[in-house]
Amino acid sequence: MISKIHRLLTLSTAMLVASSAIAAAEPSADLIAAAKKEGTLTTIALPHNWCGYGDLIAAFKAKYGLDVNELNPDAGSGDEVEAIRANKGNTGPQAPDVIDVGLSFGPTAKKDGLLLPYKVSTWDSIPDSAKDADGSWYGDYYGVLSFVVNKDVVKNPPKDWADLQKSDYANTVSLAGDPRASNQAVQAVYAAGLAAGEKDATKVGDAGLKYFAQLNKAGNFVPIIGKSASLAQGSTPIVIAWDYNGLAWRDSLNGNPPVDVTVPASGVIAGVYVQAISAFAPHPNAAKLWMEFLYSDEGQIGWLKGYCHPIRFNDLAKNKKVPQELLDKLPPAAAYEKATFPTLDEQKAGSAVITKQWDSVVGSNVK
Repeated sequence: MISKIHRLLTLSTAMLVASSAIAAAEPSADLIAAAKKEGTLTTIALPHNWCGYGDLIAAFKAKYGLDVNELNPDAGSGDEVEAIRANKGNTGPQAPDVIDVGLSFGPTAKKDGLLLPYKVSTWDSIPDSAKDADGSWYGDYYGVLSFVVNKDVVKNPPKDWADLQKSDYANTVSLAGDPRASNQAVQAVYAAGLAAGEKDATKVGDAGLKYFAQLNKAGNFVPIIGKSASLAQGSTPIVIAWDYNGLAWRDSLNGNPPVDVTVPASGVIAGVYVQAISAFAPHPNAAKLWMEFLYSDEGQIGWLKGYCHPIRFNDLAKNKKVPQELLDKLPPAAAYEKATFPTLDEQKAGSAVITKQWDSVVGSNVK
């Protein structure tokens, strides 16, 4: 599961809003009948504790009466794509029907002819920036970088990136990875560059490095990879991490210590995964029905229960379809409206600068 986090890449532009009529769309009776005739859906790399998949799979089985053959729950995105490639002529149980992969794997798998285009009924409520125009792949859920805070140590949690530079936060701020290798940490540096006001994508990485150099010089940066344990112990009382990680840590620590998860007021960066159907799926109709389920209101809220923001979150929130008890466990919905999804090219440019120049500009050995 951790490897999946590190492969999160991002997209560009803001969420689109669809009409309630589109959001309420249902799969056709013909599709349901065809899927039931196939009888089985084969998934891969879906651990039950990742984004609420355990409950989602159970709900899908109960709703449509199909069996779900789950392959290698701990596989990574590369393994998923290779499983399609290796089983082109195989209609047996080792051939996946569907995949859930990091963004970069969608376009490459399409280029290699491995994906079957399909547009779900709620297609128009998926942002254009988060889907292939032909329907070969489409964003499913995302997280945003947030400040995860041990409130026993930090009584006044920071609200924005500029706050972290204050003397109040001396020796408290850490990254959830090594920015020379971890995508989660690289995106944090990139987000800081955006928050600093840099709009030129080719210069955001430089701006982020400058920010962290200042943070380190001020004595606020802690060169320790922030995790749940270090957060609880107080050695990294502020960790910059994906919100779903922070929220899961909060729940697992169960108030000991109390944890605050805040989406910053600026520089809100989102990372997305994508869904796709194998071009060689043994059960193509079951695969399409699975996609209809995942992109329905029910499926999207299922992901949210696992603290992964569904791609249609803004649409659901605007139409008041998210249960209040779920919203109460999350940062305010308005905080996510500012989320930006940098393109792959933008992220590659930023990553190249950040990973190569961290040592020379910031000079902090994170480990």
